Amino acid sequence: MSSARPDISEIRQAWKDANLAPLWENARAHRPAPAPEPAHLWSWQKIRPLLSAAIDIASPDVVERRVLQLVAPKHQDEQRTSRTLAANIQILLPGEKARPHRHTMNALRFVLEGSGAITVVDGKPCPMEEGDLILTPAWTWHEHIHEGRAPILWLDALDVPFQQYVGTSAFESGPAAQLPETIPDAAFSLANVVPDLDYAAKDYSPVFRYPYAAAAAAVAAAPPARDGSRRVRYINPLTGGSGMAMMDCFLVQLDTGAFTLPFRTTASSVCCVVEGSGESQIGSNTVRWSKRDIFTLPQGNRIVHKSSGGAARLFQVSDRDLYARLGLLREEYGNISA
Repeated sequence: MSSARPDISEIRQAWKDANLAPLWENARAHRPAPAPEPAHLWSWQKIRPLLSAAIDIASPDVVERRVLQLVAPKHQDEQRTSRTLAANIQILLPGEKARPHRHTMNALRFVLEGSGAITVVDGKPCPMEEGDLILTPAWTWHEHIHEGRAPILWLDALDVPFQQYVGTSAFESGPAAQLPETIPDAAFSLANVVPDLDYAAKDYSPVFRYPYAAAAAAVAAAPPARDGSRRVRYINPLTGGSGMAMMDCFLVQLDTGAFTLPFRTTASSVCCVVEGSGESQIGSNTVRWSKRDIFTLPQGNRIVHKSSGGAARLFQVSDRDLYARLGLLREEYGNISA
């Protein structure tokens, strides 16, 4: 029997032909986590005139999807806002409709400007007023109808990048052959009293519309945290969990004019300024914001906020629920170094 060692080049070629690779030579196998991405801000004062250009386009294709994507500089190639979230601004003009459709992506609408439109979710009409949050969870039928007098603009947020990565994105045009049963919102008109039924098997809230007036009253009455900030969560009233899978939504109120305690998380968020002005220190970047500005809170950054000249409110949509479901959510609060 020959004791000669096989030629390493022949072994490498044999591995390659068999679709094998030596892990010990893979430089990417044990890479450290990348540095946190920088935050990015879309100033409403700067982008609002640019949105008007989309209003002037009357093509039928545009009417259905008059949407401008909020593409973070770090994600230009993928045209997304963060690793897992896509945020857009959609515009609907008086008299326009976006026909019924559904998709596997979870989505929400947060109204930035205008009123008089309705989003119909699984047959349930949801009026759209400034500051309202409308959920269109995965595979729910939805359409938009605008009967107001002026354009309405809203922030879209979807888990498109994540669903594309795992290969689960799908889309279906309507109309629906049959709509699922829904629970009237009146069944939730008394706090702490909910219907006793098996709807909890669904992975999203039976309430699709969260009016801003009610959310603002709730956050104003919420007990302050140690740093004086107040925060409420938009939940599924039947489970106490997030309003829909993969995305978590919060309304934050900043009262004191002092910076909040530092916070860091493995989740990422997109923030929209609902009221007031202020600044946020996000990693090494300082972001100064005012009403309707939109900015990102990329994962891994040390984050603090403060209002200026009075109270401010921030709407936040986060992939926190996704990370929690995967067992990857890590959060630090308080004494955090840069």
